Amino acid sequence: MECVFTTASGTARSKRGSPRRRKDGFLAFQTSRYKLHYYETPTGIKVVMNTDLGVGPIRDVLHHIYSALYVELVVKNPLCPLGQTVQSELFRSRLDSYVRSLPFFSARAG
Repeated sequence: MECVFTTASGTARSKRGSPRRRKDGFLAFQTSRYKLHYYETPTGIKVVMNTDLGVGPIRDVLHHIYSALYVELVVKNPLCPLGQTVQSELFRSRLDSYVRSLPFFSARAG
């Protein structure tokens, strides 16, 4: 499983797949090997997570990662410069613990 944070000025990569759209905009797309889940905040922060194909919608998970982890541990931390790679060990540790606690996480994947 992979989790990526990027801002509106970040670089985007394109891969072929089948996009899933809702009234909320782009939420996920699926290839023959994985599903990419996408969450974008009103400020342009993008949270992306790759999962196995069988994982359903995880918008609430991505929102939690943004609001409870990224905002609280990175945005509100004056020692974490915004617009750069997150260097906070506390953020990384809490993110890792949260992702490992998810019901769809498999230790063999990490």
